[in-house]
Amino acid sequence: MTDKSRPAAASRSTGRRLARIAGATAAVLVLATAGAGAWFYHRLDQNISTFSADGVATSRPPAGPTASGGGRPVNVLLLGSDTRTDGNSSLGGGEEGVGHSDTAILLHVYADHKHAVGVSIPRDTLVTVPPCKLPNGSWTSERTNQMFNSAFTVGLSPEGNPACTQNTVEALTGLRIDHTIVIDFKGFAAMTDAVHGVDVCVPNDVDSYGIHLTKGRQTLSGRQALDYVRARHGFGDGSDIGRMKRQQAFLSSLIKKVQGQGFDLTTLLPLADAATKSLTVDQELGSAMKLATFAQSLQGIKLADITFVTVPWEYAGARVALVHPDVDTLWELLRQDRTLDGRSTAPATTGTPSPGAPSGGPASPSASAPQSAAPSPSPGQTRAPEPDATAVQVTVHNASGAAGSAGRAATALKAHGYRDVVVGANTKGRSTTTVGYSSGHRAAAEQLAALYPGATVRPDADADGLVLTLGQDHASGDTSGPVTTLPSSIPTGITGNARPADSDLCADLSYG
Repeated sequence: MTDKSRPAAASRSTGRRLARIAGATAAVLVLATAGAGAWFYHRLDQNISTFSADGVATSRPPAGPTASGGGRPVNVLLLGSDTRTDGNSSLGGGEEGVGHSDTAILLHVYADHKHAVGVSIPRDTLVTVPPCKLPNGSWTSERTNQMFNSAFTVGLSPEGNPACTQNTVEALTGLRIDHTIVIDFKGFAAMTDAVHGVDVCVPNDVDSYGIHLTKGRQTLSGRQALDYVRARHGFGDGSDIGRMKRQQAFLSSLIKKVQGQGFDLTTLLPLADAATKSLTVDQELGSAMKLATFAQSLQGIKLADITFVTVPWEYAGARVALVHPDVDTLWELLRQDRTLDGRSTAPATTGTPSPGAPSGGPASPSASAPQSAAPSPSPGQTRAPEPDATAVQVTVHNASGAAGSAGRAATALKAHGYRDVVVGANTKGRSTTTVGYSSGHRAAAEQLAALYPGATVRPDADADGLVLTLGQDHASGDTSGPVTTLPSSIPTGITGNARPADSDLCADLSYG
């Protein structure tokens, strides 16, 4: 923690509001600071809080691919905490205590820095939380079947644990998170005041849990704006799913408001000041200059080129389960820096087409994903193990040197239909992945190996079914498990949960 690290009280985060910060407010920071001079840089520096990098996992996914023009995609994790400490109880009600990351948006800025997609992750999503660092310096063990927002509470620190949430998202998606930004209730309210309110649409009157909203189009700021993005009860089935729809609409409206007002210093200075007072960020963004540089890279993104999407999901009792293989396709699209309809944002050239899609067209299943010797999937489907393979016991050993790899692979294999998966012991490090098989299981071994391009298949007299030994080649890039091949048509679990940022304010604002 740096000496500015207001214990992470700033860590209390941001999901909803940051997305706006990252896309619009971020650009605000750049021009605001550039025009105001060194004194304003200094003021913003004093505002910003950072969290320590010591809690970030040592084994991480690789950085995104570099585009032909030299740009690289950037992944920003935007978190919104419900903590009531540091005066936030006056806005959110309730008692002080450890906050949860009840809003989480993974903002993927494409390599061209002219397109972006914000992926909302429901707070109740059941995930694997990898080892995370505690305040006393020790590390937790991997925990499966946990609510997503619980990662932020690991260590029970009043400021939360943004590094643990970042580790969880990297393990879930296989995407390297370049920056994590957190904001609290006070920061959100202050930013909406700074832009003189944001246009919203309230689908129906709400009068519950201390939140009072009137149906119709209106401009909200401060406490009322916060109530709008926080409210669950009184809309649809009262779920977090419906709330995320309104948060996405609100972020879109905020971006439109800032872009519409133009980058006038009378608008930018108050917004930059309000935003930075509320931010807890990773150390790579821990100064006004660093934030300005990052923000400048986002100025070319137009509202029409931003899309929000909720991860493909379904109810699992009172919780939320991810829908496979749709969610695997979503992560693969982002890992390949492709839009939600499978297209490349790279400019068309007269030479060789970009990998996976001629002249920026739809992704081709045969060219857009890592290849293996296995047959290509049928059109419209992702590659999945044959039924006979999923019935064979698979023991997963970790020889990659990356903590938690076996557990993540086991979880992913189960999602792909494997019914009998056992996590084995860590073994001596090796560079490549192997699949051993007992007598009669060669075909099943080849099907399993197809999920791990480059894996070697070989007989193993000591095996009981199949033995998957993960090497360094699948320690980071495949942290979310088996490789997903892009289908020729994008699953409805993605298209049905997407919202273009320029959608009508009153469209699709609740669920159930």
